[in-house]
Amino acid sequence: MSYADASDTGPCEGGQASPSNPTGAVQGRAKEPRTETFVFRCSTQEKAALRAKAEAAGLPAAELLREALWATQSRRRKPAPRVDPSLVLAVARYGGNLNQIARWLNTATRAGRFSEVEALRVAAALVGIERRLEEILAQHRRPPGC
Repeated sequence: MSYADASDTGPCEGGQASPSNPTGAVQGRAKEPRTETFVFRCSTQEKAALRAKAEAAGLPAAELLREALWATQSRRRKPAPRVDPSLVLAVARYGGNLNQIARWLNTATRAGRFSEVEALRVAAALVGIERRLEEILAQHRRPPGC
């Protein structure tokens, strides 16, 4: 449901409006396939330090080394939350159901089977439920290293 004109493509309430359904997809660039490997020797302490730095940066060790080699920042992905996978799956199922309800709501409103006021109330409830699900995930995040 949108109450904005066609030029308004951003989320209605910033990044928190719909954490599971972000807008403005990033267009990817063509990647050169990485077919080569490079192996080097290091001490146990050096290896542990490299892994610790990579984990602190939220990157794979190879990505950290690429950044150091070219002194540039690579395109970083949002790190996967450290949450029990069964909880993430359950929340994702609820999120899918919320999206189906929102889709039905939009269709019913366009067809005139739902008033704008009723649709706005249901949409506000859906946003509230989605935010609560995000809070549940945040409460169950594991600290790094678990």
